[in-house]
Amino acid sequence: MWRKARIEDGEEIVSMCLALFGDDPGPAPVDAGRVRQTLALFERQPSRGEAVVAEVGDRVTGYAFLVRFWSNEQGGEICEVDELYVRPERRGEGLASALFQAIDEGRFGSFVATALGVTPGNTRARRLYERLGFRAAGTTMLRRWSGPKGGGAPPGGS
Repeated sequence: MWRKARIEDGEEIVSMCLALFGDDPGPAPVDAGRVRQTLALFERQPSRGEAVVAEVGDRVTGYAFLVRFWSNEQGGEICEVDELYVRPERRGEGLASALFQAIDEGRFGSFVATALGVTPGNTRARRLYERLGFRAAGTTMLRRWSGPKGGGAPPGGS
């Protein structure tokens, strides 16, 4: 059902990602170029993360971006579900729950915890995540640096 995305899934993922941000906008706009950049990065550097897709029959019906990072506090690698989308006609069929089961079973790597974010107005997703055992853990704060694209450290950084 959930598998690692293939190159040929790229445009399906782009389409679903744009639908996600159309339905549930995040703090920054996302365009097709940004999605393709993410997919290319994951292809070149799989240690950074990977795209996975839900496939029902022969149709891609959802996607997720799984991003890896080490947590000193948790004592191991965390799987951050950076984005998760299931096509509207397939929602309520257990596909999202199946993704978290696959993560828990180690199908996409060995993790000590799974993390995710949810926009304040997405109550349906929040209910699902709470039912799956997720709990609020602090507040994520973000500051975007507006320096040169693709590199360099923010002012005062090294």
